[in-house]
Amino acid sequence: MAEVSLWAMGLFLALLLLLLLGLGVYVGLALLLVGLAGLALFTSAPPGPNLATALWASTSGWSLAALPLFVWMGEILYRSRLGQELLKGLSPLLGRLPGGLLHVNVVASALFAAVIGSSAATTATVGRFTLPALLERGYPKALALGSLAGAGTLGFLIPPSIIMIVYGVMAEVSVARLFMAGVVPGLVLTLLFMLLLVLLSWGRKDMPKEARPPLGEALKAFLGVGPVFLLIAMVLGSIYLGVATPTEAAALGVVGALLLTLLRREASWSLFWESLLSAVRTTSMIGLILAGAGVLTLAMGFTGLPRALAQWAVEAGVTPLALLLFLTLIYIPMGWFLDGISMVVLTIGVILPVVKAVGIDPLWFGVYLVLMVELAQITPPVGFNLFVIQSLSGEDLLTVARYALPFMGALLLAVALLVAFPGLATWLPRTMVGG
Repeated sequence: MAEVSLWAMGLFLALLLLLLLGLGVYVGLALLLVGLAGLALFTSAPPGPNLATALWASTSGWSLAALPLFVWMGEILYRSRLGQELLKGLSPLLGRLPGGLLHVNVVASALFAAVIGSSAATTATVGRFTLPALLERGYPKALALGSLAGAGTLGFLIPPSIIMIVYGVMAEVSVARLFMAGVVPGLVLTLLFMLLLVLLSWGRKDMPKEARPPLGEALKAFLGVGPVFLLIAMVLGSIYLGVATPTEAAALGVVGALLLTLLRREASWSLFWESLLSAVRTTSMIGLILAGAGVLTLAMGFTGLPRALAQWAVEAGVTPLALLLFLTLIYIPMGWFLDGISMVVLTIGVILPVVKAVGIDPLWFGVYLVLMVELAQITPPVGFNLFVIQSLSGEDLLTVARYALPFMGALLLAVALLVAFPGLATWLPRTMVGG
Protein backbone atom coordinates (compact mmCIF):
# COMPACT_ATOMS: atom_id res chain seq x y z
CA MET A 1 0.00 0.00 0.00
CA ALA A 2 1.40 3.38 -0.98
CA GLU A 3 2.52 5.74 1.79
CA VAL A 4 -0.13 8.35 0.92
CA SER A 5 -2.89 5.76 1.12
CA LEU A 6 -1.56 4.60 4.50
CA TRP A 7 -2.02 8.07 5.98
CA ALA A 8 -5.42 8.41 4.28
CA MET A 9 -6.45 5.06 5.73
CA GLY A 10 -5.31 6.14 9.20
CA LEU A 11 -7.30 9.38 8.94
CA PHE A 12 -10.40 7.51 7.76
CA LEU A 13 -10.26 5.02 10.64
CA ALA A 14 -9.63 7.82 13.18
CA LEU A 15 -12.65 9.77 11.90
CA LEU A 16 -14.78 6.60 11.94
CA LEU A 17 -13.79 5.98 15.56
CA LEU A 18 -14.61 9.57 16.54
CA LEU A 19 -17.98 9.27 14.79
CA LEU A 20 -18.86 6.06 16.64
CA LEU A 21 -17.78 7.49 20.00
CA GLY A 22 -19.72 10.68 19.28
CA LEU A 23 -22.83 8.58 18.60
CA GLY A 24 -22.49 7.06 22.07
CA VAL A 25 -21.30 3.59 21.01
CA TYR A 26 -19.48 1.76 23.83
CA VAL A 27 -15.72 2.29 23.58
CA GLY A 28 -14.96 -1.45 23.33
CA LEU A 29 -17.58 -2.01 20.61
CA ALA A 30 -16.41 1.09 18.70
CA LEU A 31 -12.83 -0.19 18.72
CA LEU A 32 -13.97 -3.61 17.50
CA LEU A 33 -16.04 -2.13 14.64
CA VAL A 34 -13.19 0.13 13.50
CA GLY A 35 -10.79 -2.83 13.61
CA LEU A 36 -13.19 -4.91 11.48
CA ALA A 37 -13.55 -2.00 9.04
CA GLY A 38 -9.78 -1.76 8.75
CA LEU A 39 -9.45 -5.50 8.09
CA ALA A 40 -12.27 -5.58 5.54
CA LEU A 41 -11.48 -2.39 3.63
CA PHE A 42 -7.70 -2.09 3.70
CA THR A 43 -6.27 -5.62 3.94
CA SER A 44 -6.71 -8.97 2.23
CA ALA A 45 -6.85 -10.79 5.60
CA PRO A 46 -10.14 -12.65 6.25
CA PRO A 47 -12.01 -10.70 8.98
CA GLY A 48 -13.78 -13.70 10.55
CA PRO A 49 -10.80 -15.87 11.60
CA ASN A 50 -8.74 -12.84 12.56
CA LEU A 51 -11.58 -11.49 14.69
CA ALA A 52 -11.72 -14.78 16.60
CA THR A 53 -7.93 -14.83 17.03
CA ALA A 54 -7.77 -11.23 18.28
CA LEU A 55 -10.67 -11.65 20.71
CA TRP A 56 -9.13 -14.76 22.25
CA ALA A 57 -5.56 -13.42 22.39
CA SER A 58 -6.56 -10.10 23.98
CA THR A 59 -8.68 -11.60 26.77
CA SER A 60 -7.01 -14.93 27.64
CA GLY A 61 -3.60 -13.82 28.92
CA TRP A 62 -2.65 -15.11 32.37
CA SER A 63 -1.58 -11.62 33.46
CA LEU A 64 -5.20 -10.49 33.10
CA ALA A 65 -6.25 -12.86 35.87
CA ALA A 66 -4.87 -10.32 38.36
CA LEU A 67 -7.31 -7.67 37.12
CA PRO A 68 -10.62 -8.96 38.57
CA LEU A 69 -8.89 -9.93 41.82
CA PHE A 70 -7.38 -6.49 42.41
CA VAL A 71 -10.69 -4.88 41.43
CA TRP A 72 -12.51 -7.12 43.93
CA MET A 73 -10.00 -6.31 46.68
CA GLY A 74 -10.62 -2.63 46.07
CA GLU A 75 -14.40 -3.07 46.08
CA ILE A 76 -14.25 -4.89 49.45
CA LEU A 77 -12.17 -2.14 51.04
CA TYR A 78 -14.25 0.59 49.40
CA ARG A 79 -17.28 -0.72 51.31
CA SER A 80 -15.41 -0.93 54.61
CA ARG A 81 -14.66 1.82 57.14
CA LEU A 82 -11.04 1.99 56.02
CA GLY A 83 -11.31 5.67 55.05
CA GLN A 84 -12.61 6.55 58.51
CA GLU A 85 -9.84 4.53 60.17
CA LEU A 86 -7.20 6.29 58.08
CA LEU A 87 -8.60 9.71 59.02
CA LYS A 88 -8.48 8.88 62.73
CA GLY A 89 -5.00 7.36 62.54
CA LEU A 90 -3.33 10.00 60.35
CA SER A 91 -4.86 13.20 61.76
CA PRO A 92 -2.81 13.49 65.00
CA LEU A 93 0.50 13.08 63.17
CA LEU A 94 -0.16 15.07 59.97
CA GLY A 95 -1.97 17.88 61.81
CA ARG A 96 1.44 18.97 63.09
CA LEU A 97 2.61 19.92 59.55
CA PRO A 98 2.05 23.30 57.83
CA GLY A 99 -1.26 22.80 56.04
CA GLY A 100 -2.62 20.69 58.88
CA LEU A 101 -5.18 18.04 58.10
CA LEU A 102 -5.12 18.83 54.39
CA HIS A 103 -2.19 16.40 54.25
CA VAL A 104 -4.57 13.62 55.31
CA ASN A 105 -6.13 13.84 51.83
CA VAL A 106 -2.74 13.12 50.27
CA VAL A 107 -1.36 10.46 52.59
CA ALA A 108 -4.68 8.62 52.95
CA SER A 109 -5.03 8.61 49.15
CA ALA A 110 -1.52 7.21 48.76
CA LEU A 111 -2.22 4.43 51.27
CA PHE A 112 -5.61 3.62 49.82
CA ALA A 113 -4.12 3.62 46.29
CA ALA A 114 -1.77 0.87 47.44
CA VAL A 115 -4.68 -1.45 48.21
CA ILE A 116 -7.34 -0.53 45.64
CA GLY A 117 -5.79 0.28 42.21
CA SER A 118 -8.47 2.76 41.08
CA SER A 119 -8.26 6.54 41.03
CA ALA A 120 -12.00 7.29 41.20
CA ALA A 121 -12.56 4.75 44.01
CA THR A 122 -9.63 6.21 45.96
CA THR A 123 -11.05 9.72 45.61
CA ALA A 124 -14.56 8.63 46.60
CA THR A 125 -13.48 6.59 49.62
CA VAL A 126 -11.06 9.13 51.08
CA GLY A 127 -13.29 12.12 50.28
CA ARG A 128 -16.35 10.54 51.88
CA PHE A 129 -14.65 10.87 55.29
CA THR A 130 -12.12 13.70 54.93
CA LEU A 131 -14.15 16.40 53.14
CA PRO A 132 -16.90 16.76 55.79
CA ALA A 133 -14.25 16.85 58.55
CA LEU A 134 -12.03 19.39 56.76
CA LEU A 135 -14.88 21.74 55.82
CA GLU A 136 -16.39 21.51 59.30
CA ARG A 137 -13.05 22.51 60.83
CA GLY A 138 -12.91 25.57 58.57
CA TYR A 139 -10.25 24.60 56.02
CA PRO A 140 -10.46 26.59 52.75
CA LYS A 141 -12.75 24.77 50.34
CA ALA A 142 -10.38 25.35 47.41
CA LEU A 143 -7.52 23.55 49.17
CA ALA A 144 -9.70 20.77 50.59
CA LEU A 145 -11.29 19.91 47.24
CA GLY A 146 -8.20 20.60 45.13
CA SER A 147 -5.91 18.43 47.25
CA LEU A 148 -8.42 15.56 47.15
CA ALA A 149 -8.70 15.83 43.35
CA GLY A 150 -4.94 15.76 42.91
CA ALA A 151 -4.17 13.10 45.51
CA GLY A 152 -6.92 10.83 44.22
CA THR A 153 -4.96 10.37 40.99
CA LEU A 154 -2.38 8.37 42.96
CA GLY A 155 -4.79 5.43 42.65
CA PHE A 156 -3.42 4.75 39.15
CA LEU A 157 0.30 5.29 39.85
CA ILE A 158 0.92 3.54 43.16
CA PRO A 159 0.54 -0.22 42.63
CA PRO A 160 -1.53 -2.28 42.32
CA SER A 161 -2.86 -0.30 39.36
CA ILE A 162 -5.61 -1.32 36.94
CA ILE A 163 -4.12 0.89 34.22
CA MET A 164 -0.71 -0.76 34.64
CA ILE A 165 -2.25 -4.21 34.21
CA VAL A 166 -4.00 -3.08 31.00
CA TYR A 167 -0.82 -1.48 29.65
CA GLY A 168 1.34 -4.46 30.63
CA VAL A 169 -0.95 -6.91 28.81
CA MET A 170 -1.17 -4.78 25.67
CA ALA A 171 2.52 -3.81 25.56
CA GLU A 172 3.75 -7.27 26.65
CA VAL A 173 5.63 -5.75 29.60
CA SER A 174 5.92 -7.57 32.93
CA VAL A 175 3.09 -6.39 35.19
CA ALA A 176 5.23 -7.15 38.27
CA ARG A 177 8.02 -4.89 36.99
CA LEU A 178 5.48 -2.20 36.08
CA PHE A 179 4.10 -2.27 39.61
CA MET A 180 7.57 -1.76 41.04
CA ALA A 181 8.30 0.98 38.48
CA GLY A 182 5.38 2.98 39.86
CA VAL A 183 6.45 2.90 43.52
CA VAL A 184 9.18 5.58 43.56
CA PRO A 185 7.38 8.01 41.18
CA GLY A 186 4.26 7.51 43.33
CA LEU A 187 6.17 8.47 46.48
CA VAL A 188 7.75 11.45 44.70
CA LEU A 189 4.33 12.66 43.53
CA THR A 190 2.94 12.24 47.06
CA LEU A 191 5.75 14.44 48.41
CA LEU A 192 5.17 17.01 45.64
CA PHE A 193 1.49 17.25 46.59
CA MET A 194 2.40 17.68 50.27
CA LEU A 195 5.02 20.32 49.45
CA LEU A 196 2.46 22.15 47.30
CA LEU A 197 0.00 22.16 50.21
CA VAL A 198 2.67 23.62 52.49
CA LEU A 199 3.33 26.42 49.96
CA LEU A 200 -0.35 27.13 49.30
CA SER A 201 -1.26 27.27 52.99
CA TRP A 202 1.82 29.14 54.18
CA GLY A 203 0.88 32.43 55.86
CA ARG A 204 -2.87 32.08 55.20
CA LYS A 205 -4.91 33.54 58.05
CA ASP A 206 -7.99 31.45 57.22
CA MET A 207 -6.20 28.19 58.06
CA PRO A 208 -7.48 26.63 61.30
CA LYS A 209 -5.03 25.90 64.07
CA GLU A 210 -4.81 22.23 64.96
CA ALA A 211 -4.09 21.08 68.48
CA ARG A 212 -0.75 19.31 68.61
CA PRO A 213 -0.94 16.18 70.73
CA PRO A 214 2.30 14.78 72.16
CA LEU A 215 4.34 12.96 69.55
CA GLY A 216 3.91 9.68 71.42
CA GLU A 217 0.12 9.92 71.22
CA ALA A 218 0.30 10.82 67.54
CA LEU A 219 2.49 7.80 66.78
CA LYS A 220 0.18 5.55 68.79
CA ALA A 221 -2.81 6.71 66.73
CA PHE A 222 -0.82 6.22 63.54
CA LEU A 223 -0.12 2.60 64.50
CA GLY A 224 -3.88 2.08 64.43
CA VAL A 225 -3.69 1.88 60.63
CA GLY A 226 -1.13 -0.90 60.92
CA PRO A 227 -3.40 -3.50 59.23
CA VAL A 228 -3.42 -1.35 56.08
CA PHE A 229 0.39 -1.30 56.00
CA LEU A 230 0.41 -5.04 56.57
CA LEU A 231 -1.88 -5.61 53.59
CA ILE A 232 0.27 -3.33 51.39
CA ALA A 233 3.44 -5.15 52.49
CA MET A 234 1.85 -8.53 51.85
CA VAL A 235 0.74 -7.66 48.31
CA LEU A 236 3.69 -5.58 47.06
CA GLY A 237 6.35 -7.35 49.12
CA SER A 238 5.40 -10.76 47.74
CA ILE A 239 5.72 -9.41 44.18
CA TYR A 240 9.02 -7.61 44.83
CA LEU A 241 10.63 -10.62 46.51
CA GLY A 242 9.52 -12.94 43.72
CA VAL A 243 7.45 -15.01 46.16
CA ALA A 244 4.22 -14.45 44.20
CA THR A 245 3.14 -13.36 40.74
CA PRO A 246 0.80 -10.35 40.50
CA THR A 247 -2.13 -12.75 40.13
CA GLU A 248 -1.14 -14.71 43.24
CA ALA A 249 -0.52 -11.47 45.15
CA ALA A 250 -3.96 -10.25 44.10
CA ALA A 251 -5.50 -13.42 45.49
CA LEU A 252 -3.61 -12.82 48.75
CA GLY A 253 -4.94 -9.26 48.73
CA VAL A 254 -8.55 -10.43 48.42
CA VAL A 255 -8.07 -12.85 51.33
CA GLY A 256 -6.39 -10.09 53.36
CA ALA A 257 -9.20 -7.62 52.61
CA LEU A 258 -11.84 -10.14 53.67
CA LEU A 259 -9.89 -10.87 56.87
CA LEU A 260 -9.71 -7.13 57.63
CA THR A 261 -13.47 -6.84 57.37
CA LEU A 262 -13.83 -9.86 59.65
CA LEU A 263 -11.43 -8.49 62.26
CA ARG A 264 -13.23 -5.13 62.25
CA ARG A 265 -16.61 -6.90 62.39
CA GLU A 266 -17.76 -5.38 59.12
CA ALA A 267 -18.08 -8.65 57.21
CA SER A 268 -21.54 -9.54 55.89
CA TRP A 269 -23.03 -11.45 52.98
CA SER A 270 -24.28 -8.11 51.64
CA LEU A 271 -20.75 -6.67 51.53
CA PHE A 272 -19.44 -9.88 49.96
CA TRP A 273 -22.00 -10.05 47.13
CA GLU A 274 -22.12 -6.32 46.42
CA SER A 275 -18.33 -6.13 46.13
CA LEU A 276 -18.21 -9.27 43.97
CA LEU A 277 -20.94 -8.09 41.57
CA SER A 278 -19.37 -4.64 41.26
CA ALA A 279 -15.99 -6.26 40.49
CA VAL A 280 -17.64 -8.42 37.80
CA ARG A 281 -19.24 -5.34 36.19
CA THR A 282 -15.97 -3.37 36.20
CA THR A 283 -13.92 -6.29 34.87
CA SER A 284 -16.45 -6.99 32.12
CA MET A 285 -16.31 -3.36 31.00
CA ILE A 286 -12.51 -3.43 30.87
CA GLY A 287 -12.57 -6.83 29.14
CA LEU A 288 -14.80 -5.48 26.36
CA ILE A 289 -12.46 -2.53 25.84
CA LEU A 290 -9.43 -4.85 25.71
CA ALA A 291 -11.18 -7.15 23.24
CA GLY A 292 -12.02 -4.26 20.94
CA ALA A 293 -8.49 -2.89 21.25
CA GLY A 294 -7.09 -6.33 20.36
CA VAL A 295 -9.06 -6.36 17.10
CA LEU A 296 -7.99 -2.81 16.24
CA THR A 297 -4.34 -3.55 17.06
CA LEU A 298 -4.39 -6.65 14.84
CA ALA A 299 -5.95 -4.64 12.00
CA MET A 300 -3.30 -1.94 12.37
CA GLY A 301 -0.61 -4.61 12.20
CA PHE A 302 -1.99 -5.94 8.92
CA THR A 303 -2.21 -2.46 7.39
CA GLY A 304 1.39 -1.66 8.35
CA LEU A 305 0.57 1.79 9.75
CA PRO A 306 2.46 1.40 13.08
CA ARG A 307 5.47 0.04 11.21
CA ALA A 308 5.37 2.97 8.78
CA LEU A 309 5.17 5.46 11.65
CA ALA A 310 8.17 3.85 13.39
CA GLN A 311 10.18 3.90 10.18
CA TRP A 312 9.29 7.53 9.57
CA ALA A 313 10.34 8.49 13.12
CA VAL A 314 13.74 6.80 12.69
CA GLU A 315 14.38 8.27 9.24
CA ALA A 316 13.30 11.75 10.36
CA GLY A 317 15.68 11.58 13.34
CA VAL A 318 12.95 12.15 15.92
CA THR A 319 14.54 12.31 19.39
CA PRO A 320 12.96 10.66 22.45
CA LEU A 321 12.44 14.09 24.05
CA ALA A 322 10.69 15.49 20.95
CA LEU A 323 8.44 12.43 20.75
CA LEU A 324 7.51 12.72 24.44
CA LEU A 325 6.73 16.42 24.05
CA PHE A 326 4.52 15.63 21.06
CA LEU A 327 2.75 12.80 22.91
CA THR A 328 2.17 15.03 25.94
CA LEU A 329 0.50 17.60 23.69
CA ILE A 330 -1.66 14.79 22.28
CA TYR A 331 -2.55 13.07 25.55
CA ILE A 332 -3.56 16.19 27.50
CA PRO A 333 -6.43 17.20 25.15
CA MET A 334 -7.33 13.51 24.67
CA GLY A 335 -7.88 13.37 28.41
CA TRP A 336 -10.51 16.09 28.12
CA PHE A 337 -12.86 13.64 26.43
CA LEU A 338 -11.76 10.05 27.26
CA ASP A 339 -11.27 7.99 30.40
CA GLY A 340 -7.83 6.60 31.24
CA ILE A 341 -8.29 3.03 30.00
CA SER A 342 -9.67 4.26 26.68
CA MET A 343 -6.68 6.58 26.28
CA VAL A 344 -4.30 3.66 26.70
CA VAL A 345 -6.04 1.13 24.46
CA LEU A 346 -6.76 3.65 21.71
CA THR A 347 -3.15 4.70 21.29
CA ILE A 348 -0.81 1.97 22.45
CA GLY A 349 -1.06 -0.24 19.34
CA VAL A 350 0.05 2.62 17.08
CA ILE A 351 2.39 4.53 19.38
CA LEU A 352 4.37 1.74 21.06
CA PRO A 353 6.30 0.72 17.90
CA VAL A 354 7.36 4.35 17.49
CA VAL A 355 8.35 4.56 21.16
CA LYS A 356 10.54 1.47 20.81
CA ALA A 357 11.99 2.70 17.50
CA VAL A 358 13.37 5.92 19.03
CA GLY A 359 14.88 4.01 21.99
CA ILE A 360 12.42 4.66 24.83
CA ASP A 361 12.16 1.86 27.40
CA PRO A 362 8.57 0.46 27.29
CA LEU A 363 8.72 -0.09 31.07
CA TRP A 364 9.56 3.57 31.68
CA PHE A 365 6.99 4.64 29.10
CA GLY A 366 4.30 2.80 31.04
CA VAL A 367 4.89 5.06 34.06
CA TYR A 368 4.88 8.16 31.83
CA LEU A 369 1.60 7.02 30.30
CA VAL A 370 0.04 6.53 33.74
CA LEU A 371 0.96 10.12 34.65
CA MET A 372 -0.78 11.29 31.47
CA VAL A 373 -3.86 9.28 32.49
CA GLU A 374 -3.70 10.88 35.95
CA LEU A 375 -3.80 14.32 34.35
CA ALA A 376 -6.92 13.22 32.46
CA GLN A 377 -8.59 12.37 35.78
CA ILE A 378 -8.66 16.05 36.81
CA THR A 379 -9.17 17.82 33.48
CA PRO A 380 -12.72 18.78 32.40
CA PRO A 381 -15.12 17.97 30.86
CA VAL A 382 -14.54 14.21 31.38
CA GLY A 383 -12.35 14.15 34.51
CA PHE A 384 -13.63 11.27 36.59
CA ASN A 385 -12.12 12.58 39.84
CA LEU A 386 -13.86 15.90 39.23
CA PHE A 387 -17.21 14.14 38.88
CA VAL A 388 -16.61 12.25 42.13
CA ILE A 389 -15.75 15.43 44.04
CA GLN A 390 -18.69 17.25 42.45
CA SER A 391 -21.03 14.57 43.81
CA LEU A 392 -19.38 14.74 47.26
CA SER A 393 -19.30 18.52 47.58
CA GLY A 394 -22.14 19.87 45.44
CA GLU A 395 -19.79 22.31 43.68
CA ASP A 396 -20.03 22.70 39.89
CA LEU A 397 -17.49 20.89 37.71
CA LEU A 398 -15.55 23.94 36.50
CA THR A 399 -15.13 25.24 40.05
CA VAL A 400 -13.69 21.90 41.16
CA ALA A 401 -11.40 21.91 38.10
CA ARG A 402 -10.17 25.39 39.03
CA TYR A 403 -9.40 24.21 42.56
CA ALA A 404 -7.44 21.27 41.09
CA LEU A 405 -5.35 23.45 38.75
CA PRO A 406 -2.27 23.76 41.03
CA PHE A 407 -2.20 19.99 41.40
CA MET A 408 -2.18 19.60 37.62
CA GLY A 409 1.01 21.64 37.77
CA ALA A 410 2.46 19.20 40.31
CA LEU A 411 1.63 16.31 37.96
CA LEU A 412 3.38 18.05 35.05
CA LEU A 413 6.40 18.65 37.31
CA ALA A 414 6.40 14.92 38.12
CA VAL A 415 6.45 14.18 34.37
CA ALA A 416 9.41 16.55 33.94
CA LEU A 417 11.28 14.87 36.82
CA LEU A 418 10.58 11.45 35.31
CA VAL A 419 12.01 12.57 31.96
CA ALA A 420 15.05 14.18 33.62
CA PHE A 421 15.66 11.23 35.96
CA PRO A 422 14.42 8.04 34.26
CA GLY A 423 15.93 6.00 37.08
CA LEU A 424 12.96 7.04 39.24
CA ALA A 425 10.97 4.41 37.33
CA THR A 426 13.66 1.91 36.33
CA TRP A 427 15.77 1.58 39.51
CA LEU A 428 13.40 -0.47 41.72
CA PRO A 429 12.46 -3.02 39.03
CA ARG A 430 16.19 -3.70 38.48
CA THR A 431 16.57 -4.62 42.18
CA MET A 432 13.69 -7.12 42.16
CA VAL A 433 14.40 -10.77 42.84
CA GLY A 434 14.73 -12.17 39.34
CA GLY A 435 14.44 -8.66 37.90
